[in-house]
Amino acid sequence: MSQTRGYGIINHSFDAYEPLIKGQVGGRRQGVLVGLENGKASTYGIMQLEDRGVIFVEPGTEIYAGMIVGEHNRENDLTVNITKEKHLTNVRSSTKDQTATIKKTRSMSLEEAIEYLNDDEYCEVTPESVRLRKKILNKSEREKASKKSKTS
Repeated sequence: MSQTRGYGIINHSFDAYEPLIKGQVGGRRQGVLVGLENGKASTYGIMQLEDRGVIFVEPGTEIYAGMIVGEHNRENDLTVNITKEKHLTNVRSSTKDQTATIKKTRSMSLEEAIEYLNDDEYCEVTPESVRLRKKILNKSEREKASKKSKTS
């Protein structure tokens, strides 16, 4: 209005509907931390992984191979051993064993878990919990399938 002082004319004709953004919309940018073996999540294992990303499981949670246990800081998926236990020795030190404190874990509702999923993942819903897992649980089979999908 200020440039034309009220005398401007705008003409417009419709051509077609097109997507605003070309390509895939949505999705997750970060990868996930995937459990390597069956067992219980240990405090020691969780502490070793805290710098790699956000953890979804509490210590003592039953873990199986292929289960998603956290969100990775980077874009790729990382297979981790969250069930790792601390080796016990008979050497004691007054400064070595401090009280273990871990960061707060992220718990997801069913809606958040479904929104979080990628194409190669499932959401398991049981009366006790909502868990995320990979479609292919075995690490080597998962890697073969990802290589096959990249080549085709």
